[in-house]
Amino acid sequence: MDWMKVVTIGAVLGVAAAARRFPAGFKLGTATAAYQVEGGWNASDKGESIWDHFVHSRPEVISDLSNGDVACDSYHRWREDIQLLVDLNMDFYRFSIAWPRVLPTGFPNRVSKDGVRYYSDLIDGLLEKGIEPLVTLYHWDLPQPLQDLGGWTNPQIADWFTDYARVVFEQFGDRVNTWLTINEPQSVCDGGYTGLLAPGLESEQRGAYLCTKHVMLAHAKAYRLYEKEFKPKYVKGQVSLTNHMMWYEPETAQDAELTELVKDYAIGRYSHPIFSAAGGWPPALERHIAQRSREEGEPRSRLPPFTQEEIELIRGSYDFLGLNHYTTKTVRAVAPGEATGTYVSGGFAELGAKLGARPEWRTATSSWLSIHPEGFRSLLSYIKQQYGNVKIFIMENGVSGSGEELDDQSRVDFYRDYLAQVLLAMEQDGVDVIGYTAWSLMDNFEWMDGYQ
Repeated sequence: MDWMKVVTIGAVLGVAAAARRFPAGFKLGTATAAYQVEGGWNASDKGESIWDHFVHSRPEVISDLSNGDVACDSYHRWREDIQLLVDLNMDFYRFSIAWPRVLPTGFPNRVSKDGVRYYSDLIDGLLEKGIEPLVTLYHWDLPQPLQDLGGWTNPQIADWFTDYARVVFEQFGDRVNTWLTINEPQSVCDGGYTGLLAPGLESEQRGAYLCTKHVMLAHAKAYRLYEKEFKPKYVKGQVSLTNHMMWYEPETAQDAELTELVKDYAIGRYSHPIFSAAGGWPPALERHIAQRSREEGEPRSRLPPFTQEEIELIRGSYDFLGLNHYTTKTVRAVAPGEATGTYVSGGFAELGAKLGARPEWRTATSSWLSIHPEGFRSLLSYIKQQYGNVKIFIMENGVSGSGEELDDQSRVDFYRDYLAQVLLAMEQDGVDVIGYTAWSLMDNFEWMDGYQ
């Protein structure tokens, strides 16, 4: 991995250019998600997922009217995927398991032999080539029958997810050491309940908050299951979830307090219950939403409370902190009469906060992705300040391009500059980063942007 583990950061440090190395044991890999690459959407006895249902029932929501029915066809071409990883000399491959491919109805009374065989072959193929499989249990493809019962707003889903996790741990736990329960709860909840992502519902201040609580409980129950029943057998096993964290900077000095509340909302809502010493919701955010709820005539806070038992269940349910990072946003108070937007399209209505970018930051092909490498170091240092010297495993980082040029120097520059900031955070700020995952292995179905 020497070609990627050496980063020139002399210019960043303000000293003569010098090759700096990540420490021994630092892991480098790449990642995909099942719906974005597998295809085979109805192969064998696979069940329908919320993304299958979303793109088939509302094709107009995808900008190029495409879908993931075939995608990269990894369901049939997984051997070629492994060869790509060999050619890249990767330490590990992070992929996700499609819940409805293993449990067609979402429930464990029916386990697909073909679905299990597909993932078992992929795992064995990786291990044969010396590549570590790193498995995500849930990357947004909820079985549609569970969505019909309320999906992530139904409190029973924490148990449904744990039942699914048990099946996967039983099938593959002897060969997989590193697990992620849920990818980007913020996208699952804030994206799924602002109409942006599947299931495409609009309930930002009710559905999203119910989802947030139930995602936290689902993760924790799956973690405790592994801790109790599987960790004694597989002592090298480790489990966490991975959160999408943008970095946030105040647009002006007057926006500093609001920016801290935005961090609580966008980072802390999905991290404080797990990684903080106290557990539960971030206190300032909990007070803010309770006050807003009262002012708007609500009989109780829209943010559902945790019981003490739930706080203890969730708190400490990690072996490392999984981190997805792409961009930095500026924060300011929304102007009177101004539309706020959602967390990707521009803001947080609950907080009266508007997100933006500084004019000097370049923008990727994805309009929301402003390129500001220094924000990555600031985020890593913030995590250490908030949650102690937790081990951080970067599970996604990358940049979108037009796809018109394979010799894409802009992407090379992005990886070099962002990796340099990771190394600075490690060497100068004492942040314990143990690995880095480039998103993604190959061009794929990029959700609402299709294949553009």
